[in-house]
Formats: sequence, C-alpha cells, structure tokens
Amino acid sequence: MTMAGVFPAPVLESLLAAPDRPALEIEGRTVTRGELLAMVRRIVGGLREAGLGPGSGIGMVLSLSPEAYAAHLAAHAVGCRVAAARPGWSAEQLRSALDRGRLDAVVADVPLDRPAFKLGELLARGEAPADPGGSIPVLARPDDVARLTYTSGSTGQPKACAHSYRAISLAYLSDRWAPVLSRLLTAFQRCLISENLASPVMFTYLGRCLIIGGTAVLTRGPVVLPDAIERHRVTATLLPPARLHAVLRSPADLSSLRAVMIGGSPAGPQLLRAATDRLGPIVWQGYGQGESGVISILTPEDIAGGHVTSVGRPLPGVEVAIVDGEIRVRSPHRMVGYFDDPEETREVIRDGWVRTRDLGHLDADGMLYLTGRSRDIILVNAEVCYAGAIERVLAADPQVAQAYVVGAPDPQTGEAIHAFVVPAGDHMPDTKRLVALVRSRLSANSVPTTLTIIRDVPVNPSGKPDKQALLPANRDGPVRVM
Repeated sequence: MTMAGVFPAPVLESLLAAPDRPALEIEGRTVTRGELLAMVRRIVGGLREAGLGPGSGIGMVLSLSPEAYAAHLAAHAVGCRVAAARPGWSAEQLRSALDRGRLDAVVADVPLDRPAFKLGELLARGEAPADPGGSIPVLARPDDVARLTYTSGSTGQPKACAHSYRAISLAYLSDRWAPVLSRLLTAFQRCLISENLASPVMFTYLGRCLIIGGTAVLTRGPVVLPDAIERHRVTATLLPPARLHAVLRSPADLSSLRAVMIGGSPAGPQLLRAATDRLGPIVWQGYGQGESGVISILTPEDIAGGHVTSVGRPLPGVEVAIVDGEIRVRSPHRMVGYFDDPEETREVIRDGWVRTRDLGHLDADGMLYLTGRSRDIILVNAEVCYAGAIERVLAADPQVAQAYVVGAPDPQTGEAIHAFVVPAGDHMPDTKRLVALVRSRLSANSVPTTLTIIRDVPVNPSGKPDKQALLPANRDGPVRVM
C-alpha cells in the first residue's frame, strides 16, 4: 500500500479536487470541500504544535458537526490512534474508555473531568495568518492502529476493537471496492448521517460519500428521519431495523431515496418485504461486526428473489467458514485485536480467523444465514435456549415485523424468556398463535413466559436494539402466556 492510499489521503484528495463543491450540510449551513479542507489543515497544525504525531493516542468526545469530522480527519492525517466516544455513554463508561485508550490528548466539545483541547480553540490554535492551501501530508503508517471502535456492550462491557491504517484504508480505495459496493454507492449523492462519528459505519460511509462526489447531510439531536429525508431530498441513508419502522409508517415523501442500507442487526423477513413494498427495490442489508468489518451484503435483487431470511453473500476477499455451527471470518478488514487485551484477543482470533460468536450456515448458492448467537442464550430449566432462534420463529409470522427476545431471572426456572413483537401492519398479531408457533418449532423451554406487543423499539448509543430496556415494559400490561 502506497502512502497515497493510506487513509485519510483518498478523502483529502477528493476535497482538494473540487474545493467549491458542497461537502457537508447541517441545519441550513453548507460547508464546501475547500472550507472543510481548510479546517483540517488548521487542526493538523494545532495537533502538530501540541506534539502529536504517528502513534499518538487521541480521544474524540464530539457531537456531530463539520468541525468534528475535520478533527477526525486531521487526527488521522498526523497518524494518531483515534478513540471516539459514543454519545449516550454514562460518565463511568466514558471514563473507562478514555482511561483504557492510553491517550496522549483528548479533543472535546463538552466539559470533561480531565484536560482536553476544546475543538474551537484547536481550530484557532493551528490557524496561520494566511492559509496557503494545497495538499495535506498524511503521516499515518499502514501498520499503526488507526481507530479504536467500541463494541456495543450487548454481551458485557464495551471492548475496543483496534483496526490498523492498512485495514481501514481499504474502505476508501474506490478501485478496490467490490462491484456490489460500487453499485450501492452510486446512490450516495446526498447521504444522511444521523448518528455520530463514533459509529464505524456512519464514519466510513460519510467518507465514501465525499469520495464519489456526494454531499453528506448531518443532523444534530433528536430528528424525525422521514421528515429529514423529505426536507433534504436525501438519496441514501443508513439505519437499524428499529428506526426503519418509523420511516415506513410515515406519510412523508420518500421518493428521493435511491438506497436504504439496513445494519446493526438483521431485519426480519416481513420488515424487508414491507420496506421494499413501500420504498421500491432500493433496500440493502449489511452484516458485520466491529471485530471483523463488513462480512456480507444482501442486495435488492436478493430480496426480490425471496432470500429474505439471509444476510447476503460474503464480500469478495472475505472468507467465511462454519466451524461447529459458528461463523468464522478471515478478512483484510478485521481488527488487529482488542486494544491492550491479549487474552480476549486470543479467544476471538484463532489463526487469523475471527470467531463471530454468531451461529449460521452457507447454502449451496453461497448465501449466508444466521441461526443464532452463541452467547445470546437464556438458561431455562438448565436448558440452553437461543434468543436468536426464538426471534426468527416469531419474525417468520406474516403479522410480525420484528421480534426481540430477552431473558430475566426467574425463581422457578432459573431464567424466563420474555418476547416482544412489532406488528407488521395495523392488525394486532394473534399472540396465542405465536406462542403455538414457538412451541411447534422449538423446545418447550423456549416458549416465552410473556409476550408483549410493542410499536417502538429502544436503541442503545450504537443504534442497535436495546433489548434489556424492553424488560420494564412488562409492568405496563404485557400479554402473559401461561
């Protein structure tokens, strides 16, 4: 890999090539590519003046803004190891993540309990009397750690997945993109970025949007996605299944959309069909993990062909093996390991293969299917019950758009299974039939103790369904199944 191909060089080159073209829009403000490049240049000066360079660790506690994206690009340009905090973390989680990152500096736009550069001051600190323009040297070294991507914490405390510059740079080299990805990105002329820059998916697609000549529309704070899509004439957006429900129920004009990429967790077959019926053949689904990167993509053609229970075909260059039912992946996009955690790294990476902890299989056509998660288990009467397996049975019912299953302590059985389903339409699902369906497909211990019909699904800071947050709904009158 030449230095010209090391991130963020491809993004910076795209900004330099068309300085007058819009790069970012936010709340009625448009930032041109030249203006964004000037921000990056000033922050690079400030970071270098502070003694930061290749191998330095820098934390980012920033909201979503053009200046924040410029700070990320600048930190990577000088070769730092960037640890981005997720919004919504508790003070304890934030403190733990920053402590574990072995950081030399922190850039923030909120008060912290430690010394930090204020983003505005950093912009001014690196500003020269006259901005000479031109390219920005990229000092990043391919084998250094580029980013620490924190897992959602759905199986415990968040862990920092360390990705090298060599690995993340592949995502920005347009001549290395898989044909399916190149086709998807033609729709990203106006991409809606609605979460945060700590999300590796949002961060990567923002950069790709700029590389193809598009404009990224940023949103701050609570936002009604359908209204934002209509108002800004968005052509592409990325969202988890839980947020897709609101989009499909909205009367907003969504005709500008050319691509909807679903991620975070697999969408149920009924939701995929409903999204395609409402939006047209523009629905895609990505499957991957922070540890492995993107593994597979389900295309609109796959959905039209009836492969709605699959997560698509593995991308070129991504090898998938099924070992004792578990999906394992060997990929140039995978993490180096968990940062400063060799023991956990050895548990997850074996001979270059990432253990995904997901259960699944490949069919004769090379389509990948998930059948459960090896650690998403509920112990009922000492029997291991897989939450994913129960969710798939419930989601297969035509009246169910999505299903979520979570376990809770129970004095009689050790743990009890609680299920939550989102209706596929205006009609309420027949709960007795759903229970009978689980009983007919799975063991008696897999039958939910309670089944609750819900309309909205809580999400955690990474945009994934927060299944534990569903449990208090049991106090609000769930349908109890005996």
